Amino acid sequence: MSLSVLPDADALARAAAEQFVELARASILARGRFMVALSGGGTPRRLFHCLAAAPFRDRVDWFRVQVFWGDERGVPPDHPDSNFHMAAAALLDRVPIQKRNVHRIAAERIDRPSAAHDYQLEIARAFEVDGEGRPPPFDLVLLGMGSDGHTASLFPGDPALREGRRWAVSVEAPQRPPPSRITLTAPILNRAREIRVLVAGADKAATLRAVLTGPHEPERTPIQLVRPEDGRMIWLADEAAASLLTPRAQVAAR
Repeated sequence: MSLSVLPDADALARAAAEQFVELARASILARGRFMVALSGGGTPRRLFHCLAAAPFRDRVDWFRVQVFWGDERGVPPDHPDSNFHMAAAALLDRVPIQKRNVHRIAAERIDRPSAAHDYQLEIARAFEVDGEGRPPPFDLVLLGMGSDGHTASLFPGDPALREGRRWAVSVEAPQRPPPSRITLTAPILNRAREIRVLVAGADKAATLRAVLTGPHEPERTPIQLVRPEDGRMIWLADEAAASLLTPRAQVAAR
């Protein structure tokens, strides 16, 4: 794990965009494709706007990019609360990506447990692996962190935190409309080759300090579940989010 502190949210987005295009280039060179799981939220939206504009847009071979999501809310894909809708408007509709390479989560389905399992099988088909076996490694997983320490739709105290086999599950978010969600789980997140956690804003400062310098309590701060097996995890935080970290703690995180 390492930490990079950027001056503000815009600088964070640009730094994340630079890493995105470099990881895409390296993955396509090594394996012929770039398999990335996107996240929702305001900070990723800034990143997506960067990626959709020059010069970043023109540095990615979008024909070889396949896009997935870390979680989705139980709303139709054209709903303002949809993570897919946000990514489509900010990025995917503005770059030459193939529609068949965009793998959204159908979380609007009434039977969400079945939809979660179908998404697991969708991931398996894209990676050409056994849908009931070991999860495949994403080339990049983008994550955020809530002020309660949640990431994707893995919330404090939820049974999904103890999931050890399934790659995607249905969850109910506490006090967050719309509450019904589908989320990827720790078993597949931790298989990623690269993870980037984007954290911006002073409201995240206390949680970021607790996660990076406090005890390992993933039931309280679920993002502590994210520990890549063989990959690399880098936190990108703006100065507001990192404001409660001592210089010593920042160096230790690096």
